[in-house]
Parts: sequence; C-alpha cells; structure tokens
Amino acid sequence: MSRRFQLLFSGLFLATIFIVPLSQAGLEIYQGQLPEFFDVFTRVPKRVNLRTFETNIENRSVYATAVRPWIQSLLFMALRDPGEKALLGRDGWLFYTPDVRYLVENKPAESDTEPENPVLAITTFSRQLSQRGIHLIVLPMPGKPSVYPDELTHRAHMHDHDFASPTRELISSLQTAGVETMDLYETFLSLRQQHRLDAVEPYYLAQDTHWSGTAVRIIAHVVARRLLDLGWAQTGSTEYTVNSMYLRRRGDIIRMASVPSLTQTFPAEEVHCFQVFDKETRNLYKDDARSAILLLGDSFFRMYETDEPTSAGFIAHLARELRTPLTSIVNDGGASTLVRQQLSRRSDLLRGKKLVIWEFVERDIRFGTDGWKYVPLPRD
Repeated sequence: MSRRFQLLFSGLFLATIFIVPLSQAGLEIYQGQLPEFFDVFTRVPKRVNLRTFETNIENRSVYATAVRPWIQSLLFMALRDPGEKALLGRDGWLFYTPDVRYLVENKPAESDTEPENPVLAITTFSRQLSQRGIHLIVLPMPGKPSVYPDELTHRAHMHDHDFASPTRELISSLQTAGVETMDLYETFLSLRQQHRLDAVEPYYLAQDTHWSGTAVRIIAHVVARRLLDLGWAQTGSTEYTVNSMYLRRRGDIIRMASVPSLTQTFPAEEVHCFQVFDKETRNLYKDDARSAILLLGDSFFRMYETDEPTSAGFIAHLARELRTPLTSIVNDGGASTLVRQQLSRRSDLLRGKKLVIWEFVERDIRFGTDGWKYVPLPRD
C-alpha cells in the first residue's frame, strides 16, 4: 500500500470521525449558541453531570434528529424494536426503558454525600420542615413495570418476589429514620389481588408511563385516610362534586420514542377521568396558596390536573377527599431536587403550612434530574 494511499485513507477516516461534531458545533455557533461540548469543561465531572451532558449532546444533534426516527421505524417494522426509550410488552403494552432499567440494573454503590444519596436528602428535608413545625409524608411512586411486571414479560408475575422493586428498601430506610412514608407498592398489589385485570380498569395506561384516572381517585382516597388517621390533616368544609368523562390520549412513551411507526401501530387510548368541581360555585377545582397543605411532585401530579381534562388529577381528588383546597409545586422529572429548589425560591409558600406531601416516581431515585442535592430552605 503506497504512502499516498495511506495518508488518503487516514484523512478520510479522521474526516468521518470529526465532520459530525465539527459541523454540529459550527451550526450552534452560527445560531448564536455556545457549542454543547463546552459543557464538559464547565461542570464538575460527576455521574449526574456527565449523564446530563450525554443526553444534551444526543438531543441537540441535527443528524440524529433527522435520521433516527426513520432508522427506528425500519427496526420496528422488521424486528418489533420500538427504540432505546421504549420496550414492547404483552397485550399491546409499552414500557419506558428507564423504568425497567431501574428495576433490573445492579444498584450503584451507596454514597453518603449529596447529590447521590436520596435517603440523606429526604431525611434532611424532613428535619428542615420539622424545625418549622411542618410534617412531611413521602410518596415514592411505583413505575408501571413494578405494578404490571406480568404485562412486561410472561416470566414475571405480580406476586413474584424476585421482581420486587428496590424502592421497597428506600421505604424501609426512611421508616427506620423516622420519616413518614407510604408504601404504594403494597396498595397496588392489594388492588390487583382483589380484582382481576380484565374485571376493572387498569391502574396504569397501556402506552404511557403514568397511572389511570381510576388509580388517581383510589390513591387519593388511600392517602387522605392515612393523613386523617395520623391527625396531620382535618376535614374542611368545602364540598366538591365529580363529573365522569372520557378522553383520547396519546401515550407519552410513544412521543418519547419518536418512532413514526409506533404512532400508526398504537392508536390513542381512551382514558376514564373524573373532573372535580366546587359543588357550590360549579367551578373546576383550583389550588389555594393559603392552604395548610403543600404538595411537591412530578408528572404523576400533573396528569389530568393541569393537562387535559384539568382538575381531574391527584391534587384535585385529594382536595375532594379532605374537603379543602390545597397548593402545589409540580415539575416533570424534577421531583428529586428541582421542586425543592423552587420551594427555596418561594418562601411565601411555606407560610402557614402544616403538612408537605412529597411524591417522586421511583426511577428518579437513580435517574432524577440534578440528582438529590442539598437545598437550603428560606428563613422564616
């Protein structure tokens, strides 16, 4: 092989490697943006920061955005592969890959420092609230594969202890530390044991990561009973009424997968919801910042509440059970740290509060945005 050919071959090889990142950086500079790869030099190289950097690189790539959907469509049609963000289950069910990864991947080594240790972050937050005379109850939300492992694979069963969520360990650790926590896994398991899947509406949507309108109503009742039993909440005087309705909803797993073939294969689901109205005024339920109860949560609290049909989510139904309006901070994917940061910036929301209800989906225990950072609360 001649020297000239070797140089030409080496040049083509290097061009193939560098043309994509260099052209991407050039496009970002042309658009007045700082190239994304500079972020790796401006952040501490921790696991959370590197994970965020990798995700941002993938999401901003013009080549990946243009080509990926069509490649994934071909893979789905040929191999029934719905892409890296989705897993095809049984009976037309779809599952979000990070939900499954959280259950099956080996647990990383424990860290005694933030931002990796959720127990430390939660117990610290509990002490911060306790110093103000505010109670805290924590609601780790089961992911769909924890509640319906049998719809993910025929080798798993809802009674199979080998498929138990590692979140049960977190719940046990928090209870040992004196933090009030509800085991919703046990609640859903009991519900599924009492009713056959085909005899009632499923508690999670088949093509979405979230719970159904029926589950929202049931869990709100269960949580309200616990709060009343603890004496941390009292029944108010506002009467609410419910309007049953149905809507068509495109699952978020299909949207996140960005595979055109999935949209054609899986039609929008019919979802049974229950809108909450003030019985006297006939107005839809609305939060009240003066409430003594504050809810912190993620998209499980947003579902049906601020998106379609509105006022039909967990917050509205808990308010109905307690007969009093509530107040809330909701951040999709940010319930591990971002909601506490928002609270830290809005000290007025803690004024007059007696109880904080903190919900986060279980995958965020390991994959939550910004990890589990220490967040100072504002002074009284």
